[in-house]
Amino acid sequence: MTNSQLIRLVLLVFVAVTSIVIGDTAGKLLGQAGVAPIIVAWSRFIFGALFVLPFCGLQLSELAYLRDWRVLARGILIAGGISFILTALKTEPMANVFGAFFISPIVSYILAIVFLRETPSRTRGVLLGIGFIGVLLVVKPGFGVSTGILCALAAGTCHGSYLTMTRTIAGQYRPRFLLISQLFIGALVLTPLGLGVTLPTLDLWVGTMITISALGSAIGNYMLVIASRNAEASLIAPLIYTQLISAAGIGVLVFGDWPDAYAALGLCLILGSGIGSLVASRRR
Repeated sequence: MTNSQLIRLVLLVFVAVTSIVIGDTAGKLLGQAGVAPIIVAWSRFIFGALFVLPFCGLQLSELAYLRDWRVLARGILIAGGISFILTALKTEPMANVFGAFFISPIVSYILAIVFLRETPSRTRGVLLGIGFIGVLLVVKPGFGVSTGILCALAAGTCHGSYLTMTRTIAGQYRPRFLLISQLFIGALVLTPLGLGVTLPTLDLWVGTMITISALGSAIGNYMLVIASRNAEASLIAPLIYTQLISAAGIGVLVFGDWPDAYAALGLCLILGSGIGSLVASRRR
């Protein structure tokens, strides 16, 4: 990969993850206003599907692809990841949630080696180990760990698996089909859960936040699909760490959430691990 290609990939992934953080920020605001996280997740998939459908070029013959277990698993994984992270964001600071969420690149890296037979790197493994230490500093594992942080870890595990599953089929299906398929599947899976809670009153503010939540997620995940077609999952994994910059910045600006000393150290280790992994990937 040339320098210009690497720069384009970094920018693409950063814009993608920032779009997702913006969507999650809208979801956190909805949660703080009393809207159930499952409703936010459900509406994100439904409205996202409605937004994307006219532009995705879906053909009737492509509906048969929904029987591919990898397509189904990918949709279920992203639905679970979004539901878990929105639940975590309702009660936890954004920086802490995304710090715990960064178990995702580690999961993706391991799965890419085990199932995709991508070549492991000792340097990258050490750097991801440093990142894992950072995650532990943020999470502070023990009997006192909060339910929100556990949900953030579950979200990261789902997302790391989703990234690897995307890599397995990114070259087989159109990116726009992959996007609309995950939106359809997510909406279908979350419908029974969404109907089981009280629906919010739909006013201008709620409608605007739901729209931002849906668009941010849809645009960000579409960009990640594009990135997955042009690079290995093990290279994209460290680039996901750039999401930490967006999450920390927006958390401070919008919510005034500053991490404590241990969490701040953990976030620095996570970010440093991501930068180091990218440098190692480039040298390789």
